[in-house]
Amino acid sequence: MRNRLKTLINPNIIIRIISLALAFTVVQVLISVNVINSYLQITLATICINIILAVSLNLITGFTGQFSLGHAGFMSIGAYTCAIITMRYGTLWSFILGVFLGALLAALVGFLVGLPTLRLQGDYLAIATLGMSEIIRVVFVNLDVITNGAAGLSDIPQFVNWIWLFVFTAGVVWVIANFLNSSHGRACISIREDEIASSAMGINTTRYKVMAFTFGAFCAGIAGAMYSSYFYVIKPDLFGFLKSIDILVIVVFGGLGSITGSVLAAVLLAIMSTFLQAFSEIRMILYAVLLVAIMIFRPQGLMGSKEITIGMFNKLGNMFSSKKEV
Repeated sequence: MRNRLKTLINPNIIIRIISLALAFTVVQVLISVNVINSYLQITLATICINIILAVSLNLITGFTGQFSLGHAGFMSIGAYTCAIITMRYGTLWSFILGVFLGALLAALVGFLVGLPTLRLQGDYLAIATLGMSEIIRVVFVNLDVITNGAAGLSDIPQFVNWIWLFVFTAGVVWVIANFLNSSHGRACISIREDEIASSAMGINTTRYKVMAFTFGAFCAGIAGAMYSSYFYVIKPDLFGFLKSIDILVIVVFGGLGSITGSVLAAVLLAIMSTFLQAFSEIRMILYAVLLVAIMIFRPQGLMGSKEITIGMFNKLGNMFSSKKEV
């Protein structure tokens, strides 16, 4: 009982809760006074969805060491499942059901694909997951009766707002962070460092790789459901090879093995893309040049494998206080 009370009264947890509540309140106030207008809200939604995608892919690629290019396929499963359910019933409960059913279906596909493919490594695994993603896309193209084929679905009811964006984004980041701090997360990290040594120490490497892959697919399904319920329209082409590359760019830019890095990279790249909208003719060229320059001067990404923690701020405060005393 005492240990539970100590956990609940942990100052770090209280500071995190207060920080999250403050961030939510500030953004909500800015939206209500129209400082964050409809255009900026689109950027905000893109940031939140990309955070979920990047953090979940980082779990697979950065922390478990499995190079996957199939994240867009899992995203499409969540998007189409949620869209079909909400278009049929059009209620808030149907949206909630669509989100979790889409995530579960994405996780099921991830599990079925992960069992045979995660025995592969490196480029072979990347090719296998890319093929899986393309198969999912082609299936949606050919399911004319259900998905409307290549034309996609339109007029999808919009249920996602800032509240849902915040809840799902903060929830996914919190769950993955706690997973990585558990014994299961440490087993995944050990597989990344040396799979042979991990297996020799008694870790079931296949089990943990499939676990990480399945959970990453589950989170990608949530991101897809949020996307379809916010942007009204989805088409199979939106979830092609380039979408998987976009997510991978965020992960590498932020730092493989850093949740904080994935969050920062998702925010910075979305803001960068927004500012470059004014240069529509050369936007992608400038975007590519900036990414190349960043990776030349900071090849390990923004954060490398480090995280921003409350302890770091305490150390900085102690450093500044000691300098003042001197």
